[in-house]
Amino acid sequence: MSHEIVLADPIHEEINHYYSPPNAPPFSSYGTESYNLTIPFTRSLTSGRQHVPEPFDSERLPSTLASDIQRFLRVANLLEPNEPRIAYLCRFHAFEVAHNMDKNSSGRGVRQFKTSLLQRLELDDETTIERRKEKSDTRELRRVYDTYKDYVTRSSGEFDLDDSRKEKLINARSIAFVLEEVLRAVESAADPQALADRDSIQTKSQFYVPYNILPLDHGGIQHAILQLSEVKAAIAAVRNTRGLPSAQDFQKSGAFMDLFEFLHYCFGFQEGNVANQREHLLLLLANIHIRQSHKLSSISKLGDGAVDELMKKFFKNYTNWCKFLGRKNNIRLPYVKQEAQQYKILYLGLYLLIWGEAANLRFLPECLCYIFHHMAYELHGILTGAVSTKTGENVMPAYGGGFESFLNNVVTPIYQVIFEEAEKNKSGTADHSTWRNYDDLNEYFWSPDCFQIGWPMRLDHDFFCVSPYYCKLKNAQGSPNVVNEKSEGEEKEDEEQGATVEENREQNWLGKTNFVEIRSFWQIFRSFDRMWSFFILSLQAMIIMACHDLGSPLQMFDALIFEDILSIFITSAILKLMQAIFDISFTWKARCTMESSQKKKYMLKLVVAVIWTIVLPVLYANSRRNYTCYSTNSAQYNGWLGELCFSSYMVGVTIYLMTNAVELVLFFVPAVSKYIETSNFRICTMLSWWTQPRLYVGCGMQETQVSQFKYTLFWILVLLSKFSFSYIFEIKPLIAPTRLIMKIGVQNYDWHELFPKVKSNAGAIVAVWAPIIVVYFMDTQIWYSVFCAIFGGLYGILHHLGEIRTLGMLRSRFHTLPSAFNICLIPPAPRNDQKKKRKRLFRRFRKEHECEKEVEAKFVLVWNQIVNTFRSEDLISNR
Repeated sequence: MSHEIVLADPIHEEINHYYSPPNAPPFSSYGTESYNLTIPFTRSLTSGRQHVPEPFDSERLPSTLASDIQRFLRVANLLEPNEPRIAYLCRFHAFEVAHNMDKNSSGRGVRQFKTSLLQRLELDDETTIERRKEKSDTRELRRVYDTYKDYVTRSSGEFDLDDSRKEKLINARSIAFVLEEVLRAVESAADPQALADRDSIQTKSQFYVPYNILPLDHGGIQHAILQLSEVKAAIAAVRNTRGLPSAQDFQKSGAFMDLFEFLHYCFGFQEGNVANQREHLLLLLANIHIRQSHKLSSISKLGDGAVDELMKKFFKNYTNWCKFLGRKNNIRLPYVKQEAQQYKILYLGLYLLIWGEAANLRFLPECLCYIFHHMAYELHGILTGAVSTKTGENVMPAYGGGFESFLNNVVTPIYQVIFEEAEKNKSGTADHSTWRNYDDLNEYFWSPDCFQIGWPMRLDHDFFCVSPYYCKLKNAQGSPNVVNEKSEGEEKEDEEQGATVEENREQNWLGKTNFVEIRSFWQIFRSFDRMWSFFILSLQAMIIMACHDLGSPLQMFDALIFEDILSIFITSAILKLMQAIFDISFTWKARCTMESSQKKKYMLKLVVAVIWTIVLPVLYANSRRNYTCYSTNSAQYNGWLGELCFSSYMVGVTIYLMTNAVELVLFFVPAVSKYIETSNFRICTMLSWWTQPRLYVGCGMQETQVSQFKYTLFWILVLLSKFSFSYIFEIKPLIAPTRLIMKIGVQNYDWHELFPKVKSNAGAIVAVWAPIIVVYFMDTQIWYSVFCAIFGGLYGILHHLGEIRTLGMLRSRFHTLPSAFNICLIPPAPRNDQKKKRKRLFRRFRKEHECEKEVEAKFVLVWNQIVNTFRSEDLISNR
C-alpha cells in the first residue's frame, strides 16, 4: 500500500498567521514568533530526552481528509506555544474525525498520516497535561474559547478598524469557530446523553456561518465587501423590519433580524435556503443599485428604481400567468412609499424562497406561480391583519411556520408525484402516453382547472394520482370543485381554503395535458403541411399554365385559363380534409385530457373541410364554362381585361379564401397578431382559437416588422427563382412529349404484357414525370443554399467580417480596436425601451464620438487580460 502524502490546497480562510491572543499586548513574543509549518511527519519516538513541541504539518495531508481536518491542525499550530493543551485537543479531534471518515485507512496516504498523528498525540498527552491551567480539558477549552469570544463580540460593532485589526478580528473569528466545534465534541464525549443526542440536535456556530460571497454572520461586517455603499444600502433595506407583526405570534423570542427571518418563521422554509436567498437578493439589489447610482442623490439608501426593476424581472411570468388565466395577481402594495418598498422586498424574498426550496420545482415555473399566488395572498393578509371570511380569524399561513413545514407539506407531495411518474418511465422504454414528465405536470397549471387543487392542497386531487387507471381514496381530505367562472367572493374563498369535502371519491389519472407523442411516418407531412400544400398547388398551377401554352403572365386572367387555374382550390380542399384527419389522428390519445374547446375546434375543422371538399367540385362541374361577364372597355372603365367574367365556382372560391385571408393579414402585420394572441377579448380569443391552440407559452413571440419583411423578401426571391426554373426547364418541356405519348395507342406488345387490359400509355407518362416531380420537391434546398451563400456573403462584406486574417493586418488596424470594442461589446446605458428602439440605428455613430481616453481605458483593461492569458498559456513569449 502506498504511503505517499498528497499536498492539500487550503480550503478555508487563511488562519495560519502568527498573531497574539486577543487580549495579549501588541508586541508580545507570541505575536512575533514564526514556525516552519512544512516539517515532514516524524516517526522517531525518543524517550531519553526532553520533548520539544514543534508544529505538526497541516498542509501536506491526504486529499480525502484535508477539507475536514486541516483547520483543526492549523489552529493547533497557532495556539501551541501558549496553549499546548488546546493544541493537543485540536489534534486529537482531527484524528477522531479522520478515523471516523476512513476507519480502514483505505485512502491514499491515510494510514501514514494517522500513524504519524497518533505518535504525536502520544508524545503530547503527558507533557501538555502538566501545563494545563484548569482542572479539566473542558474548562481549559472553555477559558480559551471565551477569550476569543469576548474579543470578537467587543470588536464586531466597530466600523473604524484599520486593516491590521480587521485581519486580526477575522482570524480570531476563525479560531473561535474551530474551538467551538472542538469544545462541543469534548462536552459531548463527557456527557453520554449529549453524545446520543448530538446527531439529532441542530447546532449552529455563532461565529462562523457558511456563506458564498457576503459574510453576514457575527463580526462579518469588517469584511471589505460589506463596506461597499451599495451593499450597505441593500442590507439596510432587507433589515427594515418596522411594522411587521410581533415575533411572539410566530413562537419566536426576540425581534426579527430581517425580512427573511420573518418569512422563515412565517412559512417554515429551510434555514439553508433562507441564508442562500438572503445573500442572493442582497447581491441582486446591490448590483442594480450601483448601476442606477448616477440617477440617485444618495447611494447610501436603496432607491425604489432598483427594487422596481427587480420586481419587473421576477414577476413578469407571474403577471402574464395571472392575465392568461383571467385572475387578479396577489401582489398588493400600500400607498405609503416606505412601506411599499418593504412589501416589494417581502414579495421578492418570498418568491426566491419558494424558488430555492427545491431544485425540482424550478422545472415547473407555472407551478411556482400557483404556489406564490396563494402564499402572496396569505402574506398580504398577515401584514395587513386581514380577517378570513371563512374562519373569522386573522389570516395565517395554511401550513404554519413549523420546522421545514413548506418542504414537508408543499414540496414533498409534488416531488413524490414527479418521482413516481419518472419511475413509470422504465428508463425510457415505457410508452410516451403512460407517464408524465416535467412539462406535462407544468402544463396542468396553464388552465384554470389548476385552482381545483386548492390551498392548502388537497392530496386527493387527480393531479396527485400517478396510477394510469384510477385509485380510490377513502376518507379523502377533499374533492375538487369545477372551476369555470367565479365571482370575486368565491375566488377569494377558493384562494384562502379550498373547496368542500367528500367522503369517498375515485381519483383519476390526468395523463397528458396537451400533447401525446405518436410516432409515425406521416408526421413529416403533418408537421410541414403548409409547405407540402404550397408545393402541390404550385405544381398543379404550373402544369395547367404549361398546357395552355401561355405567352405572357397576363394571359392567366383569360376566363377559360383562369377558371382552370382556380381548380387548384379543389385540391386545396382535399388537402385540408387530409390535414384535419391527421390532426384528429395524432391527438387521439390526448382526447381525455384535452379541453373541450380544442375538441370542438378539431371536429369543426373536419366538418368544414368535408363541406368544402363536396361544394367546390360540385360548383366547378355545374358552372364550368358558364360565365357572367361585364365589359370593361367603356370610356369610364378603360381596362386591360376586356371583359370581367365570373362564375358561381369563382364566388365559392372567394368565400373559401376568406377563411385564409385573416391568417395572411396577421402574418404580414405581426404586431396585430401579437396583440390578438395575448389579448383576453372575446373576439381575439375566437380568432386565436381557430388558428392555433391556446397555450401559455409561445404566445406573442412574433418577430418585428423589419425582420418579418426581410424574412418574406428572402423567401419570395428563393421561391421565384425555384418556380421560374421549374416551369421553364422542368415542366414546360414535358408537355409536348406527354401529349405525343397520349396520342399513341397501344395495340400489340412485343414483350410480356404486365397490364394486358390497359390500352393507354399511362405507365410511360408516369415514368417520364416521376423523376421531374422528385426533383421539383427536392431542389428547394439547392436554391435555399444558393441564396444563403449570396446573402451571407453580402452581409459579411457590409459588416467587414473576416477582413483581419493575419497578424500583419491586425497590427496595421490595431488603432481601430478600441472603437470597435466599445461599439460591439460595451453595453449601452440603460434608457427607456421606446428610446432604445428609436435610437438603435444611431447608437453606433453616437458611440464613435465619445471621449477617446475613456474608450481606450476600457479597452486597455480587457486587452491586458488577453495578453496575460496568452502568456500564461504559452501562446506568446514574455517579451
